[in-house]
Amino acid sequence: MSLGLSRGRSLITDGFGLDHADLPPLESGRLDPRQWFSKPALPFEIEIGCGKGTFLLQQARLRPQVNYLGIEWAGEFYRFAADRMRRHQELNVRILHDDATEFIRHRCADAIVNVIHLYFSDPWPKKRHHKRRVIQDRTLMDFCRVLTSGGEIRLVTDHDDLWAWYEDHAARHAHLFERRAFASPESAGAGEMVGSNFERKYQREGRPFHAMTLVKTASKE
Repeated sequence: MSLGLSRGRSLITDGFGLDHADLPPLESGRLDPRQWFSKPALPFEIEIGCGKGTFLLQQARLRPQVNYLGIEWAGEFYRFAADRMRRHQELNVRILHDDATEFIRHRCADAIVNVIHLYFSDPWPKKRHHKRRVIQDRTLMDFCRVLTSGGEIRLVTDHDDLWAWYEDHAARHAHLFERRAFASPESAGAGEMVGSNFERKYQREGRPFHAMTLVKTASKE
């Protein structure tokens, strides 16, 4: 039982949460997480760093015709988000407790993801920590592999230096992705980019936001 986010209430992940320790061994090869859903043929989207699951909860209700996988490394947030989906019976959402970039690189099958959402990711501002940022040359290649033709990476940040990092990486990988303007998802309220907890907190603090969409080019299947 967690005494933080749960406020002393048991967090139950059964049916909605998956732990990395329960996945098949790596030598079994890549897997298709769409099979974790009752309707695996639906379009499939991933949110990296889903936190408490606010974006996924809102978006899944508005788009029941899409399956969503939230990946969260922090155990307490994973348990809270999975329990939240269970309580609300969001049957088109699963929450995975794992390192998202490692899961995508080593586990995820090719050309199955329609959208990768990355919103308000940790900017790791110190230069010696930049290697921990989600967007790297290697991860963009991994994302390209798992995305369908025309699949998207949607990026939003409030951090100026991380935004410059995104712009630099997008320019270096223009042969893989076409940069386009960001279109807010259905979950966003009036004046919002996404509608996540972090966005609402940062909006109250008056922080500016930056956003882009990277679209996989058809020639890179």
